[in-house]
Amino acid sequence: MRKEAPRHVDADEMARQATCARAVTRRVQGQGFPASFAIVTYGCQMNAHDSEKLAGMLQQMGLTPAERDEADLVLYNTCCVRDNAQRRALGNVTWLKELKKKRPQMLIAVCGCMVQQPGMAEQIIRRYPFVNLAFGTHNLHHLPELLLRALSSDAQVVEVLTQEDAPIAEDVPLCRASPHHAYITVMYGCDNFCSYCIVPYVRGRERSRDPADILAEAQALRKDGVQEIMLLGQNVNSYGNDLANPAANFPALLRALDDVGIPRIRFMTSHPKDLSDDLMETMAAGRHICHALHLPVQSGSDAVLASMGRGYTRAAYLERVAALRARIPDICLTTDLIVAYPGESEEDFRDTLSLVAQVSYDAAYTFIYSPRDGTKAAQLPGRVDAATATARIEELIALQRGITAARNTRLVGTVQQVLVEEASRRDAAQVAGKTSGGLTVNFPGDAGLIGSIVPVRITSAAQITLRGVHADEKTRPIQIETGGEIR
Repeated sequence: MRKEAPRHVDADEMARQATCARAVTRRVQGQGFPASFAIVTYGCQMNAHDSEKLAGMLQQMGLTPAERDEADLVLYNTCCVRDNAQRRALGNVTWLKELKKKRPQMLIAVCGCMVQQPGMAEQIIRRYPFVNLAFGTHNLHHLPELLLRALSSDAQVVEVLTQEDAPIAEDVPLCRASPHHAYITVMYGCDNFCSYCIVPYVRGRERSRDPADILAEAQALRKDGVQEIMLLGQNVNSYGNDLANPAANFPALLRALDDVGIPRIRFMTSHPKDLSDDLMETMAAGRHICHALHLPVQSGSDAVLASMGRGYTRAAYLERVAALRARIPDICLTTDLIVAYPGESEEDFRDTLSLVAQVSYDAAYTFIYSPRDGTKAAQLPGRVDAATATARIEELIALQRGITAARNTRLVGTVQQVLVEEASRRDAAQVAGKTSGGLTVNFPGDAGLIGSIVPVRITSAAQITLRGVHADEKTRPIQIETGGEIR
């Protein structure tokens, strides 16, 4: 174990941030600026949840949400996992330069994973002098202080903390994007250091939250009427490895959360090498744990998997999938796949295609390899040319589309429990929601169904979405139960 317990931001530091927040509030009330904010989010669910915290702090300081073109403060919460996400973020920041010429008082901030990369904050400040504030992933809770500094001076404000200066901050206010769905971060960082991945360098090493803090957050969400929680971590399967209590592992946490009584529990992401029998059995026995698992394989080639440092072979992965489906036959299984990894041969790629066909995923997120400075893979020879990479990913996408369509078609005639999330964007007489497996379903209904879980009979399947009809007009929202102790 690397440490006996997670490090937390102490009460004095949180009090200092509260003092800064009150100072910003006084400026907002006295000067009317900044009165509004907009947050643009790139990347994963962890970033989306970070943006909820940023929004919560800003609203606590008296700012109100606004459209990006009209906001007094525009904050870009960035991703750097792939080059495209980083380029998009920087491109949009550049676009704001013209807007700021018309509204010189507006504030522009850039934060998140891209900024956490060594030297990136300084590069942003140098290349984009109209940016007022830049900060990384480890000091999100410092936003009140950083914003106060930016408002008190014309100088650009930069703060990027190292892993050693990155304690876990509890009780940060947040503004959820949905009243019915909520994220709960169970751990931060990653210890795997896969050769292609920048995440351990920008999110830091693994730090698990205390089980009691997680359960308290879940219980508060249950009382608030939340119908579904998504547990977040770069590798939730390794939750608790850094805690002193060996019984505080991810299956135990799931069992305790299952007892809280929130109707649906999801989680991501799971590393295949850490997918235990205990976790599978906990999922199978759970009353509220969704039968859905995102299990990134990345490649079907043993040679590529070894170079990636994934810690499992093709055969080991397939054994885990077989064990999972034996326990949970209706599991909805999704994955991540990378093509054109350095040195990937045609045979390696064919191995990926054959694994995809054999596993028969419900969906797959496919990517062309993107070199990230500072990772091992970025130094490898054998870069696959763009034309070959494009041809490979197109073939992979076509294969998975056919598999997804076939798996969706199997659901026609079945009754699925659907959490209604919104009115259909295309038809006001329709509503849309998700099955326990995470598939989107459109069916006739009105806004009164939003936030409830209703049975829907599937009548047809499209490439991405399902269509259905309400199976029981007398259905009421599922009642939330009580309880919750780690066992």
